[in-house]
Amino acid sequence: MAVKTVQYKQHTFSISYEILNPSAHYDIIFLHGWGSHKNLMKHAFFTQLETFRHIYIDMPGFGNSTCNMRLTTEDYANILESFITMIDVSKQVILGHSFGGKVATLLNPELLVLVGSAGILVPKPFKVRAKIFLFKLLKFSGLSTLRRFFVAPDARGLSEPMYETFKQVVNEDFADKFAAFKGEALLCWGRQDTATPLWTAEKILELIPRSHLVEFDGDHYFFLEQGASVAKEIEKTVLKSLEH
Repeated sequence: MAVKTVQYKQHTFSISYEILNPSAHYDIIFLHGWGSHKNLMKHAFFTQLETFRHIYIDMPGFGNSTCNMRLTTEDYANILESFITMIDVSKQVILGHSFGGKVATLLNPELLVLVGSAGILVPKPFKVRAKIFLFKLLKFSGLSTLRRFFVAPDARGLSEPMYETFKQVVNEDFADKFAAFKGEALLCWGRQDTATPLWTAEKILELIPRSHLVEFDGDHYFFLEQGASVAKEIEKTVLKSLEH
């Protein structure tokens, strides 16, 4: 594990990362989802993609990377753009899971690999909408100290900057960002995913002209069991691109 510091908007971010296969021909950057860290991605892929230099990154505020300000998804992309330049890594292939998929899209790689990516708004169940309404009612009544009973699981235990960041990024509609992406995209999705359902992948498929979708058995974290299968799809897509 290594750490580099990035200056952004008068704040200092310590970014933790790890590079495997340092002399490999291609580069692939792995971006984890919200509340996760680089070791989860490494667990899924470190034995795969031997012709690639693997770059595993803890995004600001997660794992061993720091964050002391509220960020937008665009801020994440800007920070990582500076970091990627600093460590002299190319943006040939970027794989993003969930929230990491949105950041990966903004980084505009040659090949974008979206694994159960967030970015298409999914209607909230009635139970969740009722909790939000009740919290707003309590807040209006001056009882906002009860917030801890209403926050989403992904927001529990967060520092104040990260909680503010969570509120900023959780309900973003990224449809226009997907439509603006002009590179090639490989979409890998779990058929039983309830966090980012398969229909959201089909929507992204419509939005990105040069994209194709591969379905896998499993939920939002299917890649932990099927890293080898995802890796094969990446290799096939890269080889096909080289032929053209």
